[in-house]
Amino acid sequence: MKNRDVFSGRILRNAIGAAAVLAFLSTLLISQEIARQGSPIATITFTLDFPQSNPEHYSIAVDSTGHTRFECKTETDDQTYRSEFELSAGTRDRIFNWSKQAKYFSESIDSANRKLAFSGAKILSYEDSAHNYTQHYNYSNLAPVRDLTNFFQNLASTLEFGRRLTYDHRYQKLALDDELKRMEDQARNNELTEIQSINPVLESIVEDESVMNIVRARARELMKIGSNATSAQSQH
Repeated sequence: MKNRDVFSGRILRNAIGAAAVLAFLSTLLISQEIARQGSPIATITFTLDFPQSNPEHYSIAVDSTGHTRFECKTETDDQTYRSEFELSAGTRDRIFNWSKQAKYFSESIDSANRKLAFSGAKILSYEDSAHNYTQHYNYSNLAPVRDLTNFFQNLASTLEFGRRLTYDHRYQKLALDDELKRMEDQARNNELTEIQSINPVLESIVEDESVMNIVRARARELMKIGSNATSAQSQH
C-alpha cells in the first residue's frame, strides 16, 4: 500500500509539473503574440501627381512588414484602381534603409532648382507611432531619395502593366501580346521591378488555354524574370 501511495504521489507531481510547463508555454506564446501585435508599424508612402500622364495620379504605401498598397487614377477611368501584395524582404529592407539615409524625410529633400523640367509633383512620407514626416519635391539632389524615386516609379510601371493586363485578359485578349511585348522590353531594360507582384494575372494568362500559346509563353517568361530577380536580391 505504501509503494502504491508513493507511486501515485509521483504521478501527481509529474502531472502538476507538466501542467505548469504547459501554462508557462501558453503564457509565453500569448505574450509574444501581444508584443507582435503591439509593435509599431512604420509606413513609407510615395505619391506622384502628373496631369496629362497615364496614370495621372498614384500612390504606393509600404509598411515595415512588407505589405504594400497601390492606388492609381487614370485619365480615362473615373474609378480608383487598388492592389495589395507583399514585397520581398530584400526590397522592403532597401526601401527602409534608403529612407533612413534620407533622415526619414524630416528635412527638405527638394533640390530647389527651378530651372529643372517638371517631372511630376512627388511626395515622400514616413509615419510610425512617434513620427510623421512629409516632403514635397520635383527633383532631389539626395542619392537615397533618387533611389527611392526610381524604385517607386519602376514599381508603379509594373503594377500599371498588371492593371492593363487584367483588363485585356477579361475584355480584349487580342491586345495581350502587344502589352506583354512592351512589358518584356521594359523588364530587360531594368525599367520594372518586383514583377512577382503581378503574378496572379500572369498565372491566369498562362493557365488560360483560350489565349494564344505565344502569349502564354511571354507571360511565363516574365514570371521567370521576376523569380530570378527576387532570387538574386535575396543572395545579396
